[in-house]
Amino acid sequence: MHLPSIPWIRQRTVGLLSLVIVCLLTACGGASPAAQSGASSPEAAAPSGANAPAEIAPSNTEEPAAPAPRIVTDEMGHEVELPAEPSRIFAPYMEDSLLSLGMKPVAQWATGASGQAYLQEWLHDVPTVDFTGGLPPAPEAVMSFDPDLIILHNVHYANNGVYEAYSKIAPVYVFENAAGDLKQSIRKLGELLDKQDEAEAALQAYEQKKEDARAKLAPVVTGKNAALINFNHKGFYMIGGNYFGGYVLAQELGIGKSPLVSEGNSFDISLEALPDLDADFIFTINYGGTGTANMAALMDNGIWRSLPAVKNDQVYEVSDAYWTGSGLIAYGKIIDDVVELLVP
Repeated sequence: MHLPSIPWIRQRTVGLLSLVIVCLLTACGGASPAAQSGASSPEAAAPSGANAPAEIAPSNTEEPAAPAPRIVTDEMGHEVELPAEPSRIFAPYMEDSLLSLGMKPVAQWATGASGQAYLQEWLHDVPTVDFTGGLPPAPEAVMSFDPDLIILHNVHYANNGVYEAYSKIAPVYVFENAAGDLKQSIRKLGELLDKQDEAEAALQAYEQKKEDARAKLAPVVTGKNAALINFNHKGFYMIGGNYFGGYVLAQELGIGKSPLVSEGNSFDISLEALPDLDADFIFTINYGGTGTANMAALMDNGIWRSLPAVKNDQVYEVSDAYWTGSGLIAYGKIIDDVVELLVP
Protein backbone atom coordinates (compact mmCIF):
# COMPACT_ATOMS: atom_id res chain seq x y z
CA MET A 1 0.00 0.00 0.00
CA HIS A 2 1.32 3.34 -0.95
CA LEU A 3 1.40 5.62 2.05
CA PRO A 4 0.88 9.24 1.41
CA SER A 5 3.79 11.47 2.23
CA ILE A 6 3.42 13.38 5.53
CA PRO A 7 5.21 16.75 5.61
CA TRP A 8 5.85 16.80 9.41
CA ILE A 9 7.51 13.39 9.23
CA ARG A 10 9.94 14.62 6.58
CA GLN A 11 10.64 17.76 8.61
CA ARG A 12 11.26 15.74 11.79
CA THR A 13 13.61 13.43 9.89
CA VAL A 14 15.56 16.37 8.55
CA GLY A 15 15.70 17.86 12.03
CA LEU A 16 17.03 14.66 13.54
CA LEU A 17 19.67 14.35 10.85
CA SER A 18 20.74 17.92 11.49
CA LEU A 19 21.04 17.25 15.21
CA VAL A 20 23.19 14.17 14.56
CA ILE A 21 25.46 16.19 12.25
CA VAL A 22 25.85 18.95 14.86
CA CYS A 23 26.71 16.41 17.55
CA LEU A 24 29.27 14.76 15.31
CA LEU A 25 30.83 18.10 14.43
CA THR A 26 30.97 19.04 18.09
CA ALA A 27 32.69 15.79 19.07
CA CYS A 28 35.20 16.04 16.26
CA GLY A 29 35.81 19.76 16.30
CA GLY A 30 36.75 20.29 19.97
CA ALA A 31 35.06 22.55 22.53
CA SER A 32 31.51 23.58 22.17
CA PRO A 33 30.61 27.26 21.73
CA ALA A 34 29.48 27.28 25.34
CA ALA A 35 32.90 26.02 26.50
CA GLN A 36 34.68 28.53 24.25
CA SER A 37 32.64 31.32 25.78
CA GLY A 38 33.74 30.33 29.28
CA ALA A 39 30.76 28.30 30.46
CA SER A 40 31.55 25.56 32.99
CA SER A 41 31.97 22.01 31.81
CA PRO A 42 30.01 19.22 33.60
CA GLU A 43 33.15 18.32 35.55
CA ALA A 44 33.72 21.90 36.71
CA ALA A 45 30.10 22.17 37.77
CA ALA A 46 30.26 19.02 39.87
CA PRO A 47 30.02 19.36 43.67
CA SER A 48 33.33 19.84 45.44
CA GLY A 49 34.69 18.94 48.87
CA ALA A 50 32.92 16.23 50.84
CA ASN A 51 30.10 16.03 48.30
CA ALA A 52 32.36 15.47 45.30
CA PRO A 53 32.01 12.04 43.64
CA ALA A 54 34.97 9.86 44.47
CA GLU A 55 35.80 9.25 40.82
CA ILE A 56 36.14 12.95 39.99
CA ALA A 57 39.75 14.03 40.52
CA PRO A 58 41.15 17.54 40.38
CA SER A 59 42.38 18.62 36.98
CA ASN A 60 45.95 18.80 38.37
CA THR A 61 46.71 15.81 40.56
CA GLU A 62 50.40 16.59 41.03
CA GLU A 63 51.33 17.54 44.59
CA PRO A 64 53.62 20.54 45.05
CA ALA A 65 57.23 19.54 45.36
CA ALA A 66 58.54 19.38 48.93
CA PRO A 67 61.15 22.02 49.83
CA ALA A 68 64.64 20.72 49.22
CA PRO A 69 67.06 20.31 52.13
CA ARG A 70 69.70 23.04 52.44
CA ILE A 71 73.43 22.59 52.94
CA VAL A 72 75.10 25.08 55.28
CA THR A 73 78.47 25.26 57.01
CA ASP A 74 78.49 25.75 60.77
CA GLU A 75 81.00 27.84 62.70
CA MET A 76 83.25 24.82 63.21
CA GLY A 77 83.46 24.11 59.48
CA HIS A 78 81.04 21.17 59.42
CA GLU A 79 78.75 20.83 56.43
CA VAL A 80 75.21 20.43 57.73
CA GLU A 81 72.23 19.25 55.69
CA LEU A 82 69.28 21.06 57.22
CA PRO A 83 65.84 19.46 57.08
CA ALA A 84 63.51 21.24 54.68
CA GLU A 85 61.18 22.43 57.45
CA PRO A 86 62.82 21.88 60.84
CA SER A 87 60.28 21.87 63.64
CA ARG A 88 61.60 19.60 66.41
CA ILE A 89 64.55 21.65 67.62
CA PHE A 90 66.92 20.80 70.44
CA ALA A 91 69.02 23.91 71.16
CA PRO A 92 70.13 23.82 74.81
CA TYR A 93 70.64 27.25 76.37
CA MET A 94 69.22 28.91 73.25
CA GLU A 95 65.60 28.56 74.35
CA ASP A 96 65.38 32.34 74.85
CA SER A 97 66.32 32.91 71.21
CA LEU A 98 63.97 30.20 69.96
CA LEU A 99 61.08 31.80 71.80
CA SER A 100 62.00 35.17 70.30
CA LEU A 101 61.41 33.55 66.90
CA GLY A 102 58.08 32.09 68.01
CA MET A 103 59.31 28.49 68.38
CA LYS A 104 59.47 26.04 71.26
CA PRO A 105 62.18 23.39 71.62
CA VAL A 106 61.42 19.70 72.07
CA ALA A 107 63.41 19.79 75.33
CA GLN A 108 65.03 22.51 77.42
CA TRP A 109 68.39 23.01 79.14
CA ALA A 110 68.28 22.52 82.89
CA THR A 111 70.39 22.08 85.99
CA GLY A 112 68.88 19.14 87.77
CA ALA A 113 65.22 19.32 86.88
CA SER A 114 65.01 23.13 86.77
CA GLY A 115 64.99 25.00 83.49
CA GLN A 116 65.73 28.71 83.24
CA ALA A 117 63.17 30.19 85.59
CA TYR A 118 62.41 33.34 83.60
CA LEU A 119 61.34 31.26 80.59
CA GLN A 120 58.95 28.88 82.35
CA GLU A 121 55.98 31.08 81.52
CA TRP A 122 56.40 29.64 78.00
CA LEU A 123 58.33 26.41 78.64
CA HIS A 124 56.56 24.96 81.67
CA ASP A 125 55.27 22.05 79.59
CA VAL A 126 58.60 21.35 77.83
CA PRO A 127 60.65 18.46 79.27
CA THR A 128 64.05 19.25 80.77
CA VAL A 129 67.49 17.81 80.03
CA ASP A 130 70.09 17.93 82.79
CA PHE A 131 73.30 19.85 82.02
CA THR A 132 74.61 19.88 85.58
CA GLY A 133 78.32 20.62 85.57
CA GLY A 134 78.12 21.93 82.02
CA LEU A 135 78.19 18.38 80.63
CA PRO A 136 75.93 17.57 77.65
CA PRO A 137 73.52 14.68 78.21
CA ALA A 138 74.07 11.22 76.81
CA PRO A 139 72.98 10.66 73.18
CA GLU A 140 70.26 8.26 74.37
CA ALA A 141 68.63 11.07 76.35
CA VAL A 142 68.66 13.40 73.34
CA MET A 143 67.43 10.68 70.99
CA SER A 144 64.36 10.13 73.16
CA PHE A 145 63.03 13.54 72.07
CA ASP A 146 63.32 12.69 68.36
CA PRO A 147 64.79 16.04 67.27
CA ASP A 148 65.10 16.83 63.57
CA LEU A 149 67.77 19.49 64.18
CA ILE A 150 70.27 19.94 67.03
CA ILE A 151 71.89 23.34 67.62
CA LEU A 152 74.79 23.66 70.06
CA HIS A 153 75.37 27.18 71.31
CA ASN A 154 79.13 26.82 71.89
CA VAL A 155 82.08 24.64 70.97
CA HIS A 156 82.34 23.25 74.50
CA TYR A 157 79.09 21.34 74.05
CA ALA A 158 80.45 19.66 70.89
CA ASN A 159 83.73 18.39 72.35
CA ASN A 160 84.75 14.92 73.50
CA GLY A 161 82.85 13.05 70.80
CA VAL A 162 79.51 14.73 71.49
CA TYR A 163 79.26 16.17 67.98
CA GLU A 164 79.88 12.79 66.36
CA ALA A 165 77.38 11.05 68.65
CA TYR A 166 74.66 13.67 68.22
CA SER A 167 75.17 13.71 64.44
CA LYS A 168 73.89 10.14 64.35
CA ILE A 169 70.60 11.38 65.80
CA ALA A 170 69.95 14.47 63.65
CA PRO A 171 71.86 17.19 61.77
CA VAL A 172 73.96 19.25 64.21
CA TYR A 173 74.86 22.93 63.80
CA VAL A 174 77.55 24.28 66.17
CA PHE A 175 78.06 27.93 67.06
CA GLU A 176 81.52 28.94 68.19
CA ASN A 177 79.90 31.03 70.93
CA ALA A 178 76.34 32.21 70.32
CA ALA A 179 76.39 34.40 73.44
CA GLY A 180 79.42 36.32 72.17
CA ASP A 181 77.34 38.12 69.52
CA LEU A 182 73.71 37.59 70.41
CA LYS A 183 72.27 39.68 67.60
CA GLN A 184 74.26 37.85 64.95
CA SER A 185 73.34 34.47 66.43
CA ILE A 186 69.65 35.44 66.39
CA ARG A 187 69.94 36.23 62.69
CA LYS A 188 71.76 32.99 62.01
CA LEU A 189 69.14 31.03 63.94
CA GLY A 190 66.49 32.74 61.81
CA GLU A 191 68.29 31.56 58.68
CA LEU A 192 68.60 27.99 59.92
CA LEU A 193 64.92 27.77 60.81
CA ASP A 194 63.62 29.85 57.89
CA LYS A 195 62.45 32.49 60.37
CA GLN A 196 64.34 35.51 59.01
CA ASP A 197 61.36 37.85 59.24
CA GLU A 198 60.67 36.84 62.84
CA ALA A 199 64.34 37.37 63.73
CA GLU A 200 64.39 40.89 62.29
CA ALA A 201 61.09 41.78 63.98
CA ALA A 202 62.39 40.59 67.36
CA LEU A 203 65.63 42.54 66.94
CA GLN A 204 63.81 45.70 65.90
CA ALA A 205 61.48 45.51 68.91
CA TYR A 206 64.47 45.01 71.20
CA GLU A 207 66.37 47.93 69.65
CA GLN A 208 63.39 50.20 70.21
CA LYS A 209 63.15 49.10 73.83
CA LYS A 210 66.87 49.71 74.32
CA GLU A 211 66.79 53.20 72.78
CA ASP A 212 63.78 54.20 74.88
CA ALA A 213 65.62 53.04 78.01
CA ARG A 214 68.82 54.88 77.12
CA ALA A 215 66.87 58.10 76.74
CA LYS A 216 65.30 57.66 80.18
CA LEU A 217 68.59 56.71 81.83
CA ALA A 218 70.80 59.39 80.27
CA PRO A 219 70.16 62.08 82.91
CA VAL A 220 70.97 59.59 85.69
CA VAL A 221 73.92 57.56 84.38
CA THR A 222 75.91 59.86 82.12
CA GLY A 223 79.53 59.94 83.29
CA LYS A 224 78.94 57.25 85.92
CA ASN A 225 80.07 53.65 86.33
CA ALA A 226 78.28 50.46 87.30
CA ALA A 227 79.54 47.13 88.67
CA LEU A 228 77.86 43.72 88.63
CA ILE A 229 78.98 41.34 91.37
CA ASN A 230 78.01 37.67 91.38
CA PHE A 231 78.03 35.82 94.73
CA ASN A 232 78.13 32.02 94.97
CA HIS A 233 79.27 29.36 97.41
CA LYS A 234 82.94 29.97 96.55
CA GLY A 235 82.98 33.73 97.06
CA PHE A 236 82.25 36.58 94.70
CA TYR A 237 83.47 37.96 91.38
CA MET A 238 82.66 40.82 89.05
CA ILE A 239 80.97 40.17 85.70
CA GLY A 240 82.58 42.21 82.94
CA GLY A 241 81.04 44.06 80.03
CA ASN A 242 81.06 41.30 77.42
CA TYR A 243 78.42 38.91 78.71
CA PHE A 244 75.11 38.65 80.54
CA GLY A 245 73.97 41.61 82.62
CA GLY A 246 77.39 43.21 82.38
CA TYR A 247 77.02 43.41 78.61
CA VAL A 248 73.61 45.03 78.89
CA LEU A 249 74.85 47.63 81.39
CA ALA A 250 77.96 48.60 79.45
CA GLN A 251 77.22 47.93 75.79
CA GLU A 252 73.46 48.26 75.48
CA LEU A 253 72.71 50.98 78.03
CA GLY A 254 76.03 52.79 77.80
CA ILE A 255 76.80 52.88 81.53
CA GLY A 256 80.50 53.07 82.33
CA LYS A 257 82.39 50.03 83.63
CA SER A 258 84.54 49.75 86.69
CA PRO A 259 88.25 49.88 85.75
CA LEU A 260 88.60 46.47 87.39
CA VAL A 261 86.79 44.83 84.46
CA SER A 262 87.59 47.29 81.72
CA GLU A 263 89.38 44.63 79.64
CA GLY A 264 88.15 41.26 80.85
CA ASN A 265 85.00 39.18 81.03
CA SER A 266 85.18 38.78 84.80
CA PHE A 267 87.38 39.52 87.76
CA ASP A 268 87.74 37.62 91.02
CA ILE A 269 87.50 40.52 93.43
CA SER A 270 89.05 40.60 96.89
CA LEU A 271 88.57 42.82 99.91
CA GLU A 272 91.87 44.52 99.12
CA ALA A 273 90.64 45.47 95.63
CA LEU A 274 87.32 46.91 96.77
CA PRO A 275 88.60 50.50 97.17
CA ASP A 276 89.42 50.45 93.42
CA LEU A 277 85.91 49.42 92.46
CA ASP A 278 84.96 52.93 91.32
CA ALA A 279 81.28 52.23 90.79
CA ASP A 280 78.41 54.66 91.31
CA PHE A 281 75.91 51.81 91.03
CA ILE A 282 76.45 48.24 92.25
CA PHE A 283 74.21 45.37 91.18
CA THR A 284 74.53 42.09 93.08
CA ILE A 285 73.47 38.53 92.19
CA ASN A 286 73.00 35.69 94.67
CA TYR A 287 73.53 32.83 92.24
CA GLY A 288 71.02 30.07 92.92
CA GLY A 289 70.87 31.22 96.54
CA THR A 290 74.35 29.79 97.11
CA GLY A 291 76.01 33.12 97.86
CA THR A 292 73.96 34.20 100.89
CA ALA A 293 76.72 33.68 103.45
CA ASN A 294 79.35 35.42 101.34
CA MET A 295 77.03 38.36 100.66
CA ALA A 296 76.36 38.80 104.36
CA ALA A 297 80.07 38.62 105.21
CA LEU A 298 81.06 41.22 102.62
CA MET A 299 78.29 43.65 103.45
CA ASP A 300 79.26 43.55 107.10
CA ASN A 301 82.80 44.62 106.20
CA GLY A 302 83.99 48.17 106.84
CA ILE A 303 85.65 48.49 103.44
CA TRP A 304 82.36 47.64 101.73
CA ARG A 305 80.45 50.12 103.83
CA SER A 306 82.94 52.85 102.87
CA LEU A 307 82.21 52.57 99.14
CA PRO A 308 80.39 55.60 97.65
CA ALA A 309 77.69 53.43 96.06
CA VAL A 310 76.98 51.83 99.44
CA LYS A 311 76.92 55.16 101.24
CA ASN A 312 74.57 56.60 98.63
CA ASP A 313 72.23 53.62 98.84
CA GLN A 314 72.91 52.67 95.22
CA VAL A 315 73.32 48.91 95.72
CA TYR A 316 70.66 46.69 94.16
CA GLU A 317 70.18 42.93 94.37
CA VAL A 318 68.88 41.60 91.05
CA SER A 319 67.61 38.27 89.74
CA ASP A 320 70.10 35.54 88.99
CA ALA A 321 67.52 33.99 86.66
CA TYR A 322 67.97 36.42 83.78
CA TRP A 323 70.90 38.68 84.75
CA THR A 324 73.04 35.65 83.93
CA GLY A 325 70.93 34.77 80.88
CA SER A 326 71.69 35.32 77.22
CA GLY A 327 68.83 36.21 74.91
CA LEU A 328 66.57 39.06 73.92
CA ILE A 329 64.00 38.14 76.56
CA ALA A 330 66.65 38.15 79.30
CA TYR A 331 68.18 41.38 78.03
CA GLY A 332 64.78 43.03 77.89
CA LYS A 333 64.07 42.08 81.50
CA ILE A 334 67.46 43.45 82.60
CA ILE A 335 66.72 46.72 80.85
CA ASP A 336 63.35 46.93 82.64
CA ASP A 337 65.10 46.35 85.99
CA VAL A 338 67.72 49.05 85.42
CA VAL A 339 65.14 51.64 84.39
CA GLU A 340 62.90 50.79 87.33
CA LEU A 341 65.78 50.90 89.84
CA LEU A 342 67.64 53.99 88.63
CA VAL A 343 65.10 56.34 87.07
CA PRO A 344 63.27 58.44 89.71
